Amino acid sequence: MSRMNSTYADQLLTLGSATLGESGAAPLNPRIRAVWHGAAVAAPAFTVACAPGDNLAIHAGVARAPRGHALVVALEDATERGYWGEVLTTAAEAAGITALVIDGTVRDVAALERHHFPVFARGIALRGASKGGPGSTGGAIVIGDHTVNTGDWIVADADGIVVITADTLDATLATGLERAAKEEHFFEELRAGQTTVALLSLDVTSISTH
Repeated sequence: MSRMNSTYADQLLTLGSATLGESGAAPLNPRIRAVWHGAAVAAPAFTVACAPGDNLAIHAGVARAPRGHALVVALEDATERGYWGEVLTTAAEAAGITALVIDGTVRDVAALERHHFPVFARGIALRGASKGGPGSTGGAIVIGDHTVNTGDWIVADADGIVVITADTLDATLATGLERAAKEEHFFEELRAGQTTVALLSLDVTSISTH
């Protein structure tokens, strides 16, 4: 990962998906979530599209993705197969791939955690995938009900996953930093005895008291 991308990644990870999701980033469907506790990543995406029950395109993606990118994988249906496991994780680490986000199922979860390789998936399944294709890499895909292109940024953590288009990265980051600073001020006020009702100027007259 380039020095500039590393700086972006550090800032985006510090802000987190929840803050960025309120700052212009697009949240993916929450059916895709971390498969082990503590998984987190911020990286540009390299996209992959797979045929049902087949992971040949993922193998191609690992071979083709630039270092420092996260594989973002779409499937044509919800066929429950182990599209990713320890073998692909080991190959991805050697290739400098930072994470996997897949709208499908994976396996070897204990091994993924031992590797500390961030994986975000729909679930876990034992059966292996076929390797006959077809599929594609590098094009526009729809994952988690949102379109992702290679070069867009993915930020994923315990709260969920957001995507930031390459042309809005700087603006989204700036908005996120402003929001985080505002929230830090809120925290100080709350610790000093203020209420969220006052700080957020909420009208609670419709809430009855018994």
